[in-house]
Order: sequence, then C-alpha cells, then structure tokens
Amino acid sequence: MTHRSRNQPRRASAASRFKNSISRVLTVSLLAGSLTAAVGQPAAAAEIPTGARSLQSVNVPGYYLRHSNYLGGIAAVTSASAATAKSDATFTVTPGLAGGAGCVSFQAANGMWLRHRDYRVRLEANNGSTTFLADATFCVRDGSSAGSVRLESLNYPGRFIRHRDYELWLDTSATNPGTFTADSSFLVGTPWAAGRRSPVIKGLYGDPNIAYLNGRYYLYPTTDGYAGWSSTRFKAFSSTDLVNWTDHGTILDLGPQISWSDSRAWAPTIAYRNNRYYFYFCADTNIGVATSTSPTGPFTDPLGRPLVAAGFRSGQMIDPHVFTDDDGASYLYWGNGYAYGVRLNADMVSYDSAQVRTFSLPNFREALFVFKRNGVYYMSYSVDDTRSENYHVEYATGTTPFGPWTHRGTILAKNLSLGVKGPGHHSVVKAPTGDTWYIAYHRFAVPAGDGTNREVTIDPMRFNADGTIQPVTPTL
Repeated sequence: MTHRSRNQPRRASAASRFKNSISRVLTVSLLAGSLTAAVGQPAAAAEIPTGARSLQSVNVPGYYLRHSNYLGGIAAVTSASAATAKSDATFTVTPGLAGGAGCVSFQAANGMWLRHRDYRVRLEANNGSTTFLADATFCVRDGSSAGSVRLESLNYPGRFIRHRDYELWLDTSATNPGTFTADSSFLVGTPWAAGRRSPVIKGLYGDPNIAYLNGRYYLYPTTDGYAGWSSTRFKAFSSTDLVNWTDHGTILDLGPQISWSDSRAWAPTIAYRNNRYYFYFCADTNIGVATSTSPTGPFTDPLGRPLVAAGFRSGQMIDPHVFTDDDGASYLYWGNGYAYGVRLNADMVSYDSAQVRTFSLPNFREALFVFKRNGVYYMSYSVDDTRSENYHVEYATGTTPFGPWTHRGTILAKNLSLGVKGPGHHSVVKAPTGDTWYIAYHRFAVPAGDGTNREVTIDPMRFNADGTIQPVTPTL
C-alpha cells in the first residue's frame, strides 16, 4: 500500500463497482486527419472505439470537439494547427466511468475528464464521487448522418452534448428542434495527438500489485478517492496486453467475508501455490490472508484471524508482499517504518514467528517488493509519505531472500514537467517470455490528485549490463 504518517488511517472507500458491456461497432472511413462516413454505412451507432480519438462536428465540417480554459466547445483544427490545439481536440475514450451498456467517458491529455455541471460541458478532475462518475459518462447513440454518433447523458436521459454558439452544452431537443440532431452529432476519427495511455485502470486506485497468472496479467489495487483510505472491498483487473483491462469486480468484501475486520482495505498481494491462489491484504492495519481456486475469487478466510496482527512488532503491520523462490519456498515481507520478512510454511497461511527478520534499509518507509533476476535478489521499497509529492521508490540487491542488502539508489521519482507527483507503492512483473519487465505503481492523479486521489500506471523497467536498474521514465 502506501501510507501516511504512521498510526494514521488511510485509504479510500470504493467509489463504485461497474460493469461495462458494449455490443456494436462504429465504422468510419479515416482520411487525411479528418474523417468521412463510409459510403452506404447504416446510421447505427455502436460504442466509440476506446483509445485516443477526435470528434468532428457533423454540421460544421473541420470543427472538432475541444477544450479551452477547461470549457468544452468546438473549434477549427487542421494539420497546420498548433500542437496545443491538436492536443486539446484529442480525448482518450474509455468505458464509462459509471458503467452502462454502450457508454463512454472522455479523458483529456491533462488527466481531466469531460463532465457536465449545470448543463455546461467542461473539464474537471475526477474526485471519485458517484455524482462525478455519472456526470462524466455518456451513452453512444445514432447520429444524424451515416457513421456519426450522439452522446446522451447517463444521468440525464434525453439530454445530449450539443454545440451552441460553438460552446458545448447538455441540451434537450426542445432547445432548437430544427438543428438539434445535427448540432449534437459527431464523426469519430483518428486523434490529432497521441492522447494519454494511463491511468491503465480508469478511476482512482493506489498500491497496485501486478502478477502474471494463468496466461494473463492481473492487477490488485487499493480503491482510492476518499479521505481516510477507508475502503472495505478489493477488486481485480486482468489483461493480456497491459493495455485493455477487464474489471472483475469485488473479489473480497471485508464486512461480510472477514470476521475480524470491516474497514481500511489496503495494499493487497497475490501468490500461487498448492493449486490455490493466496490473497494477502491489509485490514485495520492487520495483515490477513484469503484463498481461492481462481485469481478472481471468490476468496475465503481460512484462519478467521489476522496472519500478522496489529502490534506484532514495531511500526504498522501493513503492505504485505509474497515472493516465491526458484526452489518453491515462499517468503512474506511487510512493514511501515520497520521492514520485516519471514519464510512462510508450506501451507502459505502460517510461519514461525521466532524466525521473523528485521531489515535495515536506508530511507525505508513501506511497500517492500522482492523479485529475482539472473540469480540476484532485488528488494525495492517506497520512501517518504504517500501524501508527499516526493514519495518515491529505492532499491537494494542481495544474494539471498533475506540479504544482506546493498543499497543501490532511486529508480522511480516525480517528474514535475509531466505533472507526475508521488510515484510509489509499486510492484514488478516479468513478461512470460524474454527478459522484459514492467513496473506498476501509483501516482497523484494527474493533474489535481493527492495522497488519497491516486491513479495506477505501468511503465517498462530496464536493466543495465551490470544488473542495476535504470531509472524508470514516468509516462502519461
């Protein structure tokens, strides 16, 4: 997970759990940076394809949906336009933040989302509230011409995004019946700019644990967005390509499923052994474990008590991570303020408390993660406070799962030129083939996030010839 000052609660309550289903496909012909509806294509809208897109007005050709000073409108964009104008006319289309069949949301390059407020369409940062998620979700409908689409408000049915005097409003057809349908229709085409590729899972999440299991990548995060880090549920996401992610919904709910805790669900991790999956998690600053035959649950608690109880050692008993070595032995690491590790018994749900090790790591705060490459053990961890923009990741190397550890320095830090603040509480995964590695981590949501409004992203992690890790380049 990541964490605040010690002994202070953290994490956010789950904003919502949504299921997105989309059934039809929009076909357009893309020509020279703008687009022309395919000849003979029926005016049947489908989902707007996800990814970076630009939307051209049907009845004002050459004018594209864009934002300016955080307000939505349409403006002329051509190949000769400035890079800023092209970027402002490019949006990353995602499944609707509030769900809904055939519904989408639009994220700008600065990380903000198109939403309506007082019927005016504008850009704002995602605050995780159910109101925001609904206001930022639009359902795709047939447009006025072949291949065009209209965007109906999810929470105000009958109101559509429409340009009025070149400004974008959420209007009803009674506003101007003669031209309303055309005023609210757009052709969806290739983006004027590249668009954002992250966050990889849409919404506010932190503390991502990434793993490759059973032919897919899985992400297990903390749900963010609320003061106090008070989430009670854990979710899972999976992907085959690290780009398109499937939301598997809630896999463990503390309230009804864990008898000894019902709040502060933080920083999970996953392990596989004995033909079962073991899900380690924080709850009320204890560490628990649950098991399942599937990486997406349902998970059940085999102990009926914490695996590592609050107060077991100095510092907070949080941020579990399990590393399994080549010989099949598994090790549990955890801690905030103090770094601990112990070899798990073969059952994966017990250990010898007399064998718990304490590690001395420069600048250590929390979020230990251990992996092995070419016979070298790497122990990486987060430094500073998750609410600080200076939160970052350092690492050490050793010859055994318990060290001794040689400090190697920082591998992930803020980049204010990109608006990246507080990157940390990471995890590392190796691709199934080759020597390709990735690091998943959270950062302050761009551009207006903080220590309880964070987003998850993934970047390549590369090694030098001597085995040291190159500094990770944060990307948007």
